[in-house]
Amino acid sequence: MAKAKILIVDDEKSIVAAVKYNLDKEGFRTVVAYDGARALEMARRELPDLVLLDWMLPEMDGLEVCRTLRRDEKTRHIPIILLTVKSQELDKVVGLEMGADDYVTKPFSFRELIARIKAILRRIQAPDSQEVVQIDRLRVDWAKHTVSVAGKPVELTAKEFSLLKTLWEARGRVLTREMLLDKVWGYEQALEIETRTVDLHISQLRKKLAGVSQRILTVKNAGYRLALDE
Repeated sequence: MAKAKILIVDDEKSIVAAVKYNLDKEGFRTVVAYDGARALEMARRELPDLVLLDWMLPEMDGLEVCRTLRRDEKTRHIPIILLTVKSQELDKVVGLEMGADDYVTKPFSFRELIARIKAILRRIQAPDSQEVVQIDRLRVDWAKHTVSVAGKPVELTAKEFSLLKTLWEARGRVLTREMLLDKVWGYEQALEIETRTVDLHISQLRKKLAGVSQRILTVKNAGYRLALDE
C-alpha cells in the first residue's frame, strides 16, 4: 500500500524543508506550498491524505484556507492539522470551528508531529464494523463518513467523526479523557498532551449536533459517554 501523501503549507521555507525531510524519512509522500492560494490549488489538484497548515500565512491566512477547503466538495474530508504559535484556548477553539482536526503549537518536536499524523490517518483508514447507525434523530453512515440530524446533513471534521465513533463503540460506557486521547488521538503518554484537548472537541461536536447534543453526557470526575437509549 502506498504511503499517505501530505501537503505541507508554511511560508517559512526552513520549516517546510525540515518538516518535509522528516516526513520523507518516515516514508510519507510530500508536496509543499508557501502561501494560501497555492495551498488551495495543490489541495484540489493533489488531493492529499492530510494537510499540515500554518496559521500565519501572508495574504490568505491558514484559517481562511481551512474554511475554503471545508466548503469544497473535493477537499472537505481531508484532515487538517494547524501549525501555530498561538497557544491560548480561544485560539484553539477558533481553529476547530474553522474545521481543523488538530493543532500543533510551535515550536514542536517532529516525533510528536508524526505521532499525530499517524493517529489521524489510522482513524480515517480503519474498517467500520456496522455501516449505518441511528440514535434518535442522529443518523451516521460510518462507511460514507456522513452524519445527519433530523435529516439535515452535519459536517464533522475527521477528528470529530472519530470522537463520535469512539463514543458509539463504547456502547454507553464512560470513557475518560485519557482513554479518548489514546483511542482518538493515539498519543503516547510521553507526549504529555493536555486532556483539555478532548473537552474542546466535545464542545465543538455538541455544537454541531444541535438537537441531539444532550446525548453526549459529561460524567463528573470521570469523562464522557454517549446515551444510546434513554
